[in-house]
Amino acid sequence: MPSLSVTRTTATVCLLALITLCLAAELWLAPLRPGGSWLVLKVLPLLAALPGFLKGRRYTFQWMSLAIWIYFTFGVVSASTVKGISAVLGGCEALLALAIFCLCALFARQSAPSRQKA
Repeated sequence: MPSLSVTRTTATVCLLALITLCLAAELWLAPLRPGGSWLVLKVLPLLAALPGFLKGRRYTFQWMSLAIWIYFTFGVVSASTVKGISAVLGGCEALLALAIFCLCALFARQSAPSRQKA
C-alpha cells in the first residue's frame, strides 16, 4: 500500500489534470458553443478542493469522494452520447474522476484516526 504522502500527491496531480482537462475542453478543444460556454464553471468545486488536497485535509478528501461522481457521470454521458473529440475527452474525464475517487477513499482510510500510530 502506498504511503499517505504518495496517495495525497497522486490525488493532487489527478485533480490538477481534471481541472486542466475541464478547462481545455470547455474553452478550446470541444466547447458547447464556439468561443466557450458557461459550462466551464463546473471546475469551481474542483478549485475549491485544491487547497485541501495540497494541505492533506482529510475532510476535503472525504467530501470530494462524493462530489467527484458528478464529474464521472458527466464524463460517461459525454463519452457515450457525443462523437469525436468530445467523446474522448468525456472518457478521459470519467477515468480521472474514477482515479480521484479511489485515491480519496484510500487517503481517507489511511488517515483515519484509528489507523494512526500513537
